[in-house]
Amino acid sequence: MSSVSKSPPFDGATYDHERDHDRLTAQLDAVRMFMWDSDWHTLDQIATAVGHPPASVSARLRDLRKSKFGGFIVDRQYVERGLFQYRLRVPGAGLLPF
Repeated sequence: MSSVSKSPPFDGATYDHERDHDRLTAQLDAVRMFMWDSDWHTLDQIATAVGHPPASVSARLRDLRKSKFGGFIVDRQYVERGLFQYRLRVPGAGLLPF
């Protein structure tokens, strides 16, 4: 896993490196480590497990799809009434190893 200091740069109109880099990198690392089990999880389950808000978890799942953050496949499946579950996979490798 990457350390906080070696993470690629984030970007966006409101991103401020001094203010945001360490926090976003910690969130990204926590979400990636939690999702490494390849099981299905809701945003609330992930947020509770990693201690970050669901909106931040959702953003970090989107980041994990970007090549600079690993280019992972983030599968999404509908559960019910607007609820979705997510799981993490490596492109071409199927589910992640335990």
